[in-house]
Amino acid sequence: MMRDMMMGSSIYSSSSSRGGGEMDIDMNMMNMKPAWLERLMDETFFGDCGVHKNRRKNEKNIFCLHCCLSICPHCLSSHTSHPLLQVRRYVYHNVIRLDDMEKLIDCSNIQPYTINSAKVIFLNQRPQSRSCKVTANACFTCDRILQDPFHFCSLSCKVEYMVYEGESLSNILHRFDESDFAISQFEGLRAEGSEVIDEDNNQIGPSSSNYSIINEDQATSNNRFLPLPAIVLSLGSRRKGAPQRAPLS
Repeated sequence: MMRDMMMGSSIYSSSSSRGGGEMDIDMNMMNMKPAWLERLMDETFFGDCGVHKNRRKNEKNIFCLHCCLSICPHCLSSHTSHPLLQVRRYVYHNVIRLDDMEKLIDCSNIQPYTINSAKVIFLNQRPQSRSCKVTANACFTCDRILQDPFHFCSLSCKVEYMVYEGESLSNILHRFDESDFAISQFEGLRAEGSEVIDEDNNQIGPSSSNYSIINEDQATSNNRFLPLPAIVLSLGSRRKGAPQRAPLS
């Protein structure tokens, strides 16, 4: 399959030499990623914000589609009129809600995952320690095992595959309404955070119409204070019966 031919380090470059003069320029223009998409896939999220490094809850988990950079909740006041996209964390990797991403780009054939009843897709390819069987359905770009009928494990895998194949990205990019990404969607995104990420159960909770992010350390500390199982409490509160003497011999 085509993914077996994509092992070179420079095969994804949209400016690779094809020859043909003007045709070469046209092909490069067709395969060129828009600035917001290229930066979204290359950006580092959930690091500390350099502007607000002395403030609590300064993880950069928002992407400004206008400025093409990641920001933290404290930066929102400087981007009130810009379209904003929230990035979430799932099993230590960046994910975006499928409903949000579909407004920007065609996400068909990318395998989604359900978290808290909301579908998300991975932003980037994830490292894997083992290769899949030849007969298994796998990602066209990185060979990660997928469910049928999906062909890609992440947004970046689909984009890079199209670039390699010489397909025009303009065919999957959408003209979006900036009101769909207005700052009003972050009214529930508080700097102190309220969302717990459970890495052990691969779920995000609690369920809410507006998501907030906290780091994994805080989520772990919260789990230390979970109540004991009810059965343990009931056994501990059971009254003992009246003592009985052993029979005299």
